[in-house]
Amino acid sequence: MPESTEQYKQRLLSYIEGKQPLRVQKETPGKLAALIKRKTQKQLAHRPARGKWSVAEILAHLADSEIAVSWRLRQMISTNGVAIEGYNQDAWAAAFRYARRDPRQSLESFRILRENNLALLKGVPRKLWENHGIHQERGVETVSHFIDLVTGHDVNHLLQIEKILKNGK
Repeated sequence: MPESTEQYKQRLLSYIEGKQPLRVQKETPGKLAALIKRKTQKQLAHRPARGKWSVAEILAHLADSEIAVSWRLRQMISTNGVAIEGYNQDAWAAAFRYARRDPRQSLESFRILRENNLALLKGVPRKLWENHGIHQERGVETVSHFIDLVTGHDVNHLLQIEKILKNGK
């Protein structure tokens, strides 16, 4: 049975209990780089099961997700109460051919986008972190809560990549 939206949010948030979200986000690109450092294209393209993403596809997803994060942060910070549209990650994966994207280029795109998002957050007054958006699937989310979800999303995909690489030697 697929996980509900609320279950998904709780799972992501459970990954970051006791952690500093911005530190985790800052460290994620380096951790990803270390995981794929000596891996071949074949290893990175290996799908762990039918219908499951490869490491290369996950890295492409992270890069594209960070674009959505950039937009959503800017929207919520500048316009309290803004509507936040969801997107279909599987449609993006198909349309943008995640399976054919260079995983190292995806990681570099993610790294650059992440650095820019962290710099943006560092320069925003803390009171604006309580601004919120209304996500069409998840409801009201403050900037601060959204940052926590993004951090949990990082950890979720780091764990997936570790598992894929361990099992797909």
